[in-house]
Amino acid sequence: MQGLLEIIDKPYVGCKVLASSVAMDKVYTKIILDKAGIKQAKSQYIRKYEEKYIYIDKNFNETLFDVEKICDKIEENLNYPMFIKPSNSGSSVGVNKANSKEELKKYIDYASKFDKKIIIEEQIVGKEVECAVLGNEEILCSSVGEIKMQDTFYSFDAKYKSKESKTIIPAEISKEKIEEIRKNAVKAFKAIDGKGLSRIDFFVEDKTEKIYLNEINTMPGFTTISMYPKLFENVRNKI
Repeated sequence: MQGLLEIIDKPYVGCKVLASSVAMDKVYTKIILDKAGIKQAKSQYIRKYEEKYIYIDKNFNETLFDVEKICDKIEENLNYPMFIKPSNSGSSVGVNKANSKEELKKYIDYASKFDKKIIIEEQIVGKEVECAVLGNEEILCSSVGEIKMQDTFYSFDAKYKSKESKTIIPAEISKEKIEEIRKNAVKAFKAIDGKGLSRIDFFVEDKTEKIYLNEINTMPGFTTISMYPKLFENVRNKI
């Protein structure tokens, strides 16, 4: 859409073509953020090809396997539980949590219905928090909000249907961690050449309190229950 608007010379709000494309694709978001030194969940990348799957290693070498062998390779590198995600998807559509090899196989097949590129991530046990940014060169950064959810992860239903899911602003974490998250949010936004606005989602691991970036949303929701406008209702400062 951004490319079309630029071709017809129409102004628009938000990130341009590069940042929008990168942030929509979880594989390439990970590559850029890894280069920026921002912690992310340990993951594997595979791609559907006909009735088999291509395993892509850390050096982007490719090997074709059936689903059984793909799961064996994933189990060599990741521990359960794992999250299986279409690389290009939003609002947690196509995302599932696997606790066994049988579930892993089932959810890989399910994710492939939404995108041929699939990310499998190790679970980070901790708080799920979000931060909003606004601006181009001088970035206005919100406080940090925490997601309290009923489900085991923030699924589509948990986001939009569950009355038990709620948000807490500011998040129930230390001021030091809030500042670390805010700085990483701005760094990630600039790393993908972000412009205008984005919401950046993180995990705070329970055992270590380490911060892991989950994803960048270059066009966050603006519904009555959306986090982005709620975050900017609170105190914010430039970083």
